[in-house]
Amino acid sequence: MKKKVLVAMSGGVDSSVAAHLLCEENYAVVGVTMCLGIKEAGSAKPLCCGRQAIEDAKKVCHKLNISHYVMDFSKDLEEKVINPFIREYARGRTPNPCVECNKHIKFGSLLKKALGLDFDYLATGHYAKLQSENGRFFLKRPEDRNKDQSYFLYPIKYNRLKYILFPLDTLIKEEVRKIAKGVNLPVADKPQSQDICFIPDGDCRGFLKERIKRMNPALARKGGVNPGPIVDLNGKILGRHKGIYFYTVGQREGLGISSKRPLYVISLDVGKNQLIVGERKDLGAKELIVSNLNFLVKDFPKNVFAKIRYAHLEAKCKITDYHLRGDSGKIVVVFDEEQEAITPGQSIVFYDNDIVLGGGIIDRAGVSPKFPNKETPVNSKCKSQKAK
Repeated sequence: MKKKVLVAMSGGVDSSVAAHLLCEENYAVVGVTMCLGIKEAGSAKPLCCGRQAIEDAKKVCHKLNISHYVMDFSKDLEEKVINPFIREYARGRTPNPCVECNKHIKFGSLLKKALGLDFDYLATGHYAKLQSENGRFFLKRPEDRNKDQSYFLYPIKYNRLKYILFPLDTLIKEEVRKIAKGVNLPVADKPQSQDICFIPDGDCRGFLKERIKRMNPALARKGGVNPGPIVDLNGKILGRHKGIYFYTVGQREGLGISSKRPLYVISLDVGKNQLIVGERKDLGAKELIVSNLNFLVKDFPKNVFAKIRYAHLEAKCKITDYHLRGDSGKIVVVFDEEQEAITPGQSIVFYDNDIVLGGGIIDRAGVSPKFPNKETPVNSKCKSQKAK
């Protein structure tokens, strides 16, 4: 009998080609588009994942002669991704919603639904690779390093890897487009979305301000989304910010202050609603503390390479302590060289050559922080960093 595969189809070219390739490999393929209850720009009410996405996925499935379904995961997205996203920003941290969506929605709720419906696999259009060696599964980098999305997939639980397929693992983006055009898929030339899906108009500042006020009015009144002082490392007031949640660690432009030397966002103090700035040298740190760990290998090397955010170059580091202050759920990571703008809430992902070893969430830079209880966001523009 043919193996049955449920393909998560966003209406984009990557997931569409993934479905086509699986059909060519003689799998029994069914497409599914997740309804996420997202309010489309200009609409007064939620419209799932957008009319166009559903229609495009439906057209592709019709072209491939496979069934297409829409499944509602809006409650899951709200509870497991959006609400934590808001809470983390309210704490002055910067979560990565694409990491959380992969963990809880795609390879959590959707995978569970697929297995419950007697599918053998769940497939997506991610650029990543899964490989089986001697009975063990490994998550690895794909052929296309420019589109490598393995960073966003580290939180997948190891025991779920055997149920997942990444059909684009050996392809580069140009080849995927070529395949789509070669078989006349209606989305062959469709551009890739890079905004966070639940903020379709791209107004992250407005979204945060409205949702934080709705979730915790007292916290919103206290600060964060409101103007406040910009101070240097000695506490001297240099200017006013527009709301500390909307700035980026390492940011230089848009501060509205003048100085003899270039100044950068170093940290923030949520309690005092202060934005703290300094020189570039003040951005660096060699140590960081990590929690919410997920390891994908049995033997974790002590000396590895790690990325502290998606667009950051990997750097050599080692893990020095698995039991920080009696908490076995945290580790200390020490880099050979200083890293700039280490950011609480962002993910750190560990690699051994092409193998993804695992990762976790950055708690803070340094074992003894420069600014106790002051944690900083990094991605004020709220881009998903091509995680779809």
